[in-house]
Amino acid sequence: MAGSDAGHAFPALGLATAFLEAGDEVIVYTGERWRTAAAERGIDLRPLPGLAARPDEDDDDAGAKLSVRAARMALELAPELAVSGVDLVVSDVITIAGGWAAELVGIPWIELSPHPLYDQSCGLPPIGAGMDVGVGVRGRLRDAALRAMARPSVAKGIRQRRAAREGIRLPAESVPVARFVATLPGLEMPRPDWPETAHLVGPLLFEPTAAVFDRPAGDGPLIVVAPSTAVIGAGDMGSMALAALADLQASRPLRVVYSALVPPEGERVPDGLVAGTARQDDLLSDADLVICGAGHGMLAKSLLAGVPVVTVPGAGDQWELACRVRRVGCGRLVRPVSQAALAEAVVAVLDEPSFGRAARRVAATAAATVDPVAVAHDVYARVVADADRSGRMGACV
Repeated sequence: MAGSDAGHAFPALGLATAFLEAGDEVIVYTGERWRTAAAERGIDLRPLPGLAARPDEDDDDAGAKLSVRAARMALELAPELAVSGVDLVVSDVITIAGGWAAELVGIPWIELSPHPLYDQSCGLPPIGAGMDVGVGVRGRLRDAALRAMARPSVAKGIRQRRAAREGIRLPAESVPVARFVATLPGLEMPRPDWPETAHLVGPLLFEPTAAVFDRPAGDGPLIVVAPSTAVIGAGDMGSMALAALADLQASRPLRVVYSALVPPEGERVPDGLVAGTARQDDLLSDADLVICGAGHGMLAKSLLAGVPVVTVPGAGDQWELACRVRRVGCGRLVRPVSQAALAEAVVAVLDEPSFGRAARRVAATAAATVDPVAVAHDVYARVVADADRSGRMGACV
């Protein structure tokens, strides 16, 4: 279960592909816009009931979306699960209606975070601030003060969620049987309170097309421009990046590919530009640099290929991720964005080998992840075994 935004639907479809390859039967509930891409891979995609906001629902109210609306969607989804023969549900961390619906019909479920773990931690500054852990007494005091400032908002969200769950006769707290964190360990921040049931499964990648990009002519560095697919992304990043690269071509050879679901806008583009929608994983095998909005999907895909990045973050978690990339040393962060700032960052990353080395170090951390399909099978087997034992104990009593 996942919403229709690419940043959430693609990891769900990537995980579904892995389950299919393991011989499992899979249903993906998400937006219908991905039906063709799913069908090409043999995935049974069904529209997620109640996904669209109703006229009386505020789609910009995150608290309502993650509570009242989630409860309404869970009630619509539960009957489908009850008759579909589903054994296990994997529900996106934002699309919590999937997990709640599973609870309503007594099906175990796993929470999927298609990015680093964003739970607030007693050992970190508030997630979203983009800050590293404070050093020394002053740093620890700073982090504690920031956590205290964020605490009322966190508490409000918890109250909203509990009230919504109680409204559909679920216990106040939801407890998935496991949690999948689909990121590279190199993008995580060490924390003293890592959840016992959380597993780092690595990025779950999915390409919506089988087409491949033609490579631009020439022998200069290959730069990929990949604007954010999220509504929170910096809207002018794509056109500004192309204009900056067109200026740079006057002083150095550059090859540019614009990878996006929609065509590029703007009057100035680099010579020899290749633009379209095709497999990004294939393209990244030849890339020297990626300019992106710091959404987790493109970041993880780039770093997994060992390619350094220039990020132009928008709102939400893009700022958090861009700051982590900058601290790790595998990219530069540009905000506020301008053509001059983008051009300077591109030159800096291309000319300094340390950025590429850092990206390859992050890629190497993929070796520390676990197979989500194997974990799901193990978790489900334990749930079934526990249920059998409980049944036998009940029979003896």
